Amino acid sequence: MASPPEQLVQQFGRRTIAFLIELARVAALMRRVISEIGGLFRDRGLFLQECVTLGTESLPLVLLVGIFTGAVTGWQAHYQLEGYMPFDLIGPGVWKSLMLELGPALTGLVIAGRVSASIAAEIGTMKVTEQVDALESMAISSVRYLAVPRIAAMTVMMPILVIQSVTIGMGGAAFVLTAIMGMSGHQFWGLIPNFFHLYDIFAGLFKSVFFGLSASIIGCYIGFRTEGGAEGVGAATITAFVWSCITILVLDFVLAIILF
Repeated sequence: MASPPEQLVQQFGRRTIAFLIELARVAALMRRVISEIGGLFRDRGLFLQECVTLGTESLPLVLLVGIFTGAVTGWQAHYQLEGYMPFDLIGPGVWKSLMLELGPALTGLVIAGRVSASIAAEIGTMKVTEQVDALESMAISSVRYLAVPRIAAMTVMMPILVIQSVTIGMGGAAFVLTAIMGMSGHQFWGLIPNFFHLYDIFAGLFKSVFFGLSASIIGCYIGFRTEGGAEGVGAATITAFVWSCITILVLDFVLAIILF
């Protein structure tokens, strides 16, 4: 009988192997998506429909998160800088924070909660009710018909959602600081052009592309792996949300190292 330390090592080894197997399966799904991306033009109706469902319908939630994120960031910046640095630097600080980090990351987490989970639930329901098998029996690739439009739509719409989130966030910060904290509009906006760099916009949107891609492909993968009826669909929804959030946070760190 193995000792407790040996059991821990064995359990860790089994979980590591299982994780690597799942990672390989995700990579295999991504390879199939890339190989069938050419069919997206033929299925452009599905693509546009998913852009509306996954992107446009997520806009109210994204804007709500964005405006309060900007408001809290402005309020905290005012509190932290008071007595230490000129208030003129609050505007550039809020802009940098929202564009480089808070906008992409929080929007990605919101999308993970709404979109990745819904994709897993939709495809998972089709899987357990054998609709996916029915597509395959009619010689229709389930990956091309179900995964490609969703992944492409989320990858395209994510940067647009981030732009909207950052824009409304700056508006929320400006409102709080000028209407409540007594700053002038010139104080908030005046120095932002001096700290404005196109690379900041590129970096924020570049990160958002990967966030959208990862959230959608995880949702599709877990949806295709769903089994066990209604209970399995519920478990798949939670799993997709959790792993999408973890992946986004890890990617955020890795891309920050690469970009900066």
